[in-house]
Amino acid sequence: MQLTPQAHIQYVAELAAKRSYNEPEFLQAMHEVLDSLVPVLVEHPEFIEAGVLERLIEPERQIMFRVPWLDDQNKVQVNRGFRVQFNSALGPFKGGLRFHSSVNLSVIKFLGFEQVFKNALTRQRIGGGKGGSDFDPHGKSDEEVMRFCQSFMTELYRYIDEHTDVPAGDIGVGAREIGYLFGQYRRLTGRHESGVLTGKGKGWGGAEVRTEATGYGAVFFAQEMLKRTGEDIEGRRAVVSGSGNVAIYAMEKIAQLGGIPVTASDSSGYVVDERGIDIALLKQIKEVERGRIADYAERRQGAHFVANGSVWDVPAELAFPCATQNELDERGARALLDGGVRIVAEGANMPTTPEAITLFQKSGILFAPGKAANSGGVATSALEMSQNAARDRWDFDHSEARLQAIMRDVHDACYVASERYGRPGDYVLGANTAGFVTVAQAMIEQGVV
Repeated sequence: MQLTPQAHIQYVAELAAKRSYNEPEFLQAMHEVLDSLVPVLVEHPEFIEAGVLERLIEPERQIMFRVPWLDDQNKVQVNRGFRVQFNSALGPFKGGLRFHSSVNLSVIKFLGFEQVFKNALTRQRIGGGKGGSDFDPHGKSDEEVMRFCQSFMTELYRYIDEHTDVPAGDIGVGAREIGYLFGQYRRLTGRHESGVLTGKGKGWGGAEVRTEATGYGAVFFAQEMLKRTGEDIEGRRAVVSGSGNVAIYAMEKIAQLGGIPVTASDSSGYVVDERGIDIALLKQIKEVERGRIADYAERRQGAHFVANGSVWDVPAELAFPCATQNELDERGARALLDGGVRIVAEGANMPTTPEAITLFQKSGILFAPGKAANSGGVATSALEMSQNAARDRWDFDHSEARLQAIMRDVHDACYVASERYGRPGDYVLGANTAGFVTVAQAMIEQGVV
C-alpha cells in the first residue's frame, strides 16, 4: 500500500536521520526541502512510486581522500579532501570547491544537496555536486597554497572532466587556487581541457562576469522581488555580511542600482560606513592585500569597526547574508525586523537558520533562499562551460545581460511555483518545488539509476 505524501516524507526523513545521524548541516538542508514537498507529491504520486526521494537524498558518489603537502618549513601537513557527486540527472555534476577549516562531510553534503535544486532552477542542464577540504588558505604563502592545490588535484583529477564533473570556486577558492588546480590537472592529463573547471583566468578560458556573478545575481533577484511590489533598490540602505567575493560584488551592484551598502564583515567583526562602503578600497584590502575588515575602518574616514558584534544590529531595509551557513539566527532576524528590514536575500548557502526564516515569513518579509538568490554564480559557470565548448568568448555587457535574464527566469519560476502550490510569494516553497519537479521528472524518465 502506497504511503500518503506526509507519511512518505516522514519515512524518508527518518531513513536519512538513521544513515546520516552525525551530519547536522546535511539534515537541516534536507528537511528544508522535504518540508515543502507535500503538495508536489499530492500532484505527482508517481514520484512516490518511483522512489525519487529515497534516491535523491543519497549522493551518487562520495569521495574522501587525504591531501599531504609540505609547508614552508618542509614539515608534512595532511588535510582531508572531499567531492560529493550528488545528482547528475540534468547534466554533469557542477558545484564549487570550498577550502575552509569548517569543511567536513556534512557541510559538503549539504552544499551538494542544495546545488542540485539551485542548478535545476537555472535551466542550464547541469547536475549538482560539491567538494573541498579542511585546508584554510588564509595566512598561507602562495607556495604553500600551490603545493596544497597540486596535491589536492593529484587525487581529484581521477573523478572529473568536462562531461562528468566540473568544479568551480567557493569560500577559500578564488582565481589563485583555480589557477593552481587547473595547472596540475593539465600537467596530469596532458590536455588543456578548459571546460573541466570554471572561474578560470580570462586569458585562458575564463568568462566575463563569473567573478561578479553570485553577488550580482543575488541583487538582481532582490530587484525582481521588489518589482512585484512596485518598488526598487534605489535609495535603500542595505546591510551585507561577509567581505569575500559574493559580498563585495553584491555591494557593488547595490551601489550601481542606487542603493547604499553600509556594512561588511569577517570573522573578527564588522564595519559600518554610513556614506556607503567604498568598494574599491574594500577590494584592495580583501582581494589584493588579503587583509582584515578592521583595516578598512582604519583607512576610511567616518567608518567604524565593531569587534565580535552582529552585523544584523545595523538598521537597513535590505539584508544580504553573504558569509557562511547559519550566520543569521533568530536573534539576528529580530534585530533586522526592529531595524525596518523589507527584503532578505541569501548570497551565501543556507546562511539563515530555520527559526529565522519562519520569523521572517510570519512577519511578511520577502525572503529569498540561497538556492534561488545565489544561483547566478553557477549559472554563469554554465555559461563559461558553453563558451569553452564553442571556443568562444562573450564581452562583459552580453554576459551580464545573460545573467540578469537568468535571474529573472529563476525568480519567475519560483514565484509561479509558489502560486501553483498555494502560497504566492513564498520563495522558499517556490524554489524547492520548482527545482525538485525538474530533477524528479528527469530521474523518472531515465529509469531507476
